[in-house]
Amino acid sequence: MGAGHAHGHGHTHGRGPGGTAAAAYRGRLVATLCITVGILAVELVGSMLTGSLALLADAGHMATDAAGVGMALVAIHFASRPADDRRTFGLARAEILAAVLNALILFGMGGYILVEGVRRLIAPTPIDAGPTVVVALVGMAANIVSLALLMRGQRESLNVRGAFLEVAADALGSAAVVVAAVVVMLTGWQRADPLASLAIGLLIVPRTWKLLTEAVNVLLEAAPKDVDLALVRKHILGIDGVEDLHDLHVWTITSGRPVLSVHVVVSPDVLHETGYAKLLHELQDCLGGHFDVEHCTFQLEPGGHAEHEAGLCH
Repeated sequence: MGAGHAHGHGHTHGRGPGGTAAAAYRGRLVATLCITVGILAVELVGSMLTGSLALLADAGHMATDAAGVGMALVAIHFASRPADDRRTFGLARAEILAAVLNALILFGMGGYILVEGVRRLIAPTPIDAGPTVVVALVGMAANIVSLALLMRGQRESLNVRGAFLEVAADALGSAAVVVAAVVVMLTGWQRADPLASLAIGLLIVPRTWKLLTEAVNVLLEAAPKDVDLALVRKHILGIDGVEDLHDLHVWTITSGRPVLSVHVVVSPDVLHETGYAKLLHELQDCLGGHFDVEHCTFQLEPGGHAEHEAGLCH
């Protein structure tokens, strides 16, 4: 066939021992889980004592946070397992599946909050505003600590981003609870509490949709949004000895692990061992230096070879 294969490595992003972007933040996720469980317990007790739906909504969201962070940690564990002959990329996709499940749980929780909020707008339930403010402020402070722990990791991992978005929504939710409780204290207007719960629900949905969309795009093997295929094609064609290319594919295994494969049509003057090796090094250096691609596979082939691949490569 006159073809050769090579594997190149581009940038890495502080991945931990598990080999995925989220693995580097395992300790911070554990700390976030502990904080979240603590806030959940406080808000559950607070909601029972005060009768606040907004506080109960925030506690419910805390429960999904705890489940989400727990799933993220389980996913990191499975994603760190080595590849084998049946799963050649290991279980790295477990992180993306966790992000999808996380999003579905969040949608369910958001729907419940919205329905219950409307019901209480129609039939308001009195709340004890003073303790509600105190509990919500404690929750908001703890959420801010969790956000600081996850800030960096959410830029590199969808799994960590899922946890980060949940905590961010909780921090805003806690702020809404504080505002609503203060309104009730000053004016006696009880509908402020369900209005705050509705605000929490509306905060959850759009962020969750974005998370779900990004995770599904990974599962559908869409090109990473920060990799411009036209520019990749231009760079490859600009290398001496390259005449054409086809079957260019870029996709993501899991967060922080984009991969690329391409068939490169080469000129006759590189159809020897030395020429192949030189061109492979140039391709690796080009893509590794200019694009955020973790792993590259090249097939070098002479002109006209694609005609013999009928139906095999797409």
